[in-house]
Amino acid sequence: MKLVSLLSLAMVVLGLSGCQNFPTRSRPIEIFDDMDRQEKYKAQTLYRGQGVFADDRSNRMPVPGTVAVGHLKDDDALFRGIVNGQYLGKNPHKIDAALLKTGQTKFNTYCSPCHDRTGSGAGIVPKRTLWLPTNLHEDRIVAMPDGELYDVISNGRRTMHGYRFQILEQDRWAVVAYVRALQRSDRGTLEDVPADLRADLR
Repeated sequence: MKLVSLLSLAMVVLGLSGCQNFPTRSRPIEIFDDMDRQEKYKAQTLYRGQGVFADDRSNRMPVPGTVAVGHLKDDDALFRGIVNGQYLGKNPHKIDAALLKTGQTKFNTYCSPCHDRTGSGAGIVPKRTLWLPTNLHEDRIVAMPDGELYDVISNGRRTMHGYRFQILEQDRWAVVAYVRALQRSDRGTLEDVPADLRADLR
């Protein structure tokens, strides 16, 4: 029984000696290296005088102009909002309820903290900083081509940063459509409402 206890204690000590998560100034006891210091090359890294290739890299760089499968974006109108150096005038997507719903979701997530949910520029961010976001109902914003709005959403402008890494291209167009809907709602008149629905507004 005593021998079993000693063996158990020895196993516990041996097991704990391999742990490296205890704070210490000395190097841990290492029975197996667990490949902590294996010899290897890291991808796209320069190794001065020790690389595999003549340029001291461990592997080859992609051929200039290489595009991953499924990532070719050669339609400037769709992916950049520009045609022949000019901003695209109209949204290339069909404006329907599904697109507007997507636009509303993305707008409320990424745009409303600054521009608020109505687009007036009175979101929660300007209440806590000195920065004043643009009122999306201003005449100059309403007059912008859809492609310019898309470009601002993608790449930002002045103090606004771009959202091309957070919002997919199609969803950015959905945001453009939703901004247009917000602008239309702000400038709408009774004449814009179908005659059979006007009674519901009173």
